Amino acid sequence: MSKVLRLGAMVAGFVVFWSVAYVGTSFLYKEWNMNTSDFSRGLLTLFVMILLFIATVWTISKFAHPKRMDFFTVMIDAMKRISKGDYNFKLANQFEHKKDHPFGKIVEGINEMAEELNQMEELRQEFISNVSHEIQSPLASISGFANVLKQSDLTMEERQHYLGIIETESRRLANLSDNLLKLTSIESRHHPFEPILYRLDKQVRDVILSCEPQWLNKSLELDIFLDEVEIIADGELMSQVWINLITNSIKFTPDGGNLTVLLYKQADTAVVSIADTGMGMSKEDQAHIFERFYKVDKSRNRTLGGSGLGLSITQKIIDMHDGSIHVQSQLDEGTTFTVTLPLGTE
Repeated sequence: MSKVLRLGAMVAGFVVFWSVAYVGTSFLYKEWNMNTSDFSRGLLTLFVMILLFIATVWTISKFAHPKRMDFFTVMIDAMKRISKGDYNFKLANQFEHKKDHPFGKIVEGINEMAEELNQMEELRQEFISNVSHEIQSPLASISGFANVLKQSDLTMEERQHYLGIIETESRRLANLSDNLLKLTSIESRHHPFEPILYRLDKQVRDVILSCEPQWLNKSLELDIFLDEVEIIADGELMSQVWINLITNSIKFTPDGGNLTVLLYKQADTAVVSIADTGMGMSKEDQAHIFERFYKVDKSRNRTLGGSGLGLSITQKIIDMHDGSIHVQSQLDEGTTFTVTLPLGTE
């Protein structure tokens, strides 16, 4: 209906334009009794027609397209809000019922952009809050026990105990800083990624041997079955994956428990399975363990250390290699992580 009205207004405008042009020039010649040449008469007629045409176009634009002008005003206002960091809004799409209308696409695009920017801002705020919380606890411990050490009546045994706590908390801060740098670097598009052909079974075996002090200290029983597998991947990054997963399994497995590591080929992929008989986790925890700073059973994790970034880093690295990681777990029965990677040798 609005298109018909606009078309009618345009037709009426042009009719008025030509009528006024004709009548106006005729009136001038007759009323002023102008005795001019054909050339002069043509110039005067053209001048009058141009003036009337401009007036007609201005009138049509003024009265025939108010909704369009309102649309652009709303879009400009939305852009100003986004530029000032206000992403919490949604524009009403008056063109929603018109399929593939260009103005409707613009509204949808601005709404999607505002929503994604708002989500990114929420993640940023959550990230800052989590980092602040993680740093606050060890700093409070270091400061508190450093003040205790100023007391002169402490025994040497007490001093060694408090110094040990300060050392542990300082190590936690260092690990947090290191993991934050790794995560930031991996998430950037500039992190070095240098895939090479190497023996995956040898890499996994070397990581297990490097963790020997930990699993010997807890008297864990190990079952290792590694097929000979070659893979094209970034060896340094993948080594971090196995270190994170294996040390986690050792950390959360009680003394005398079992740790099983399997590696085998499946079609054109390599599959690594790391299973423990540790504390396990609930279904709810399994849905969040790859999120930054998420910790299963936070009260026990506080004594075991960790920043809640290891599994997030692990997943990012596996994603970089177009692989996948899945977890299966039951409370008090253990956890199994399964990593699947393309061989990339063809």
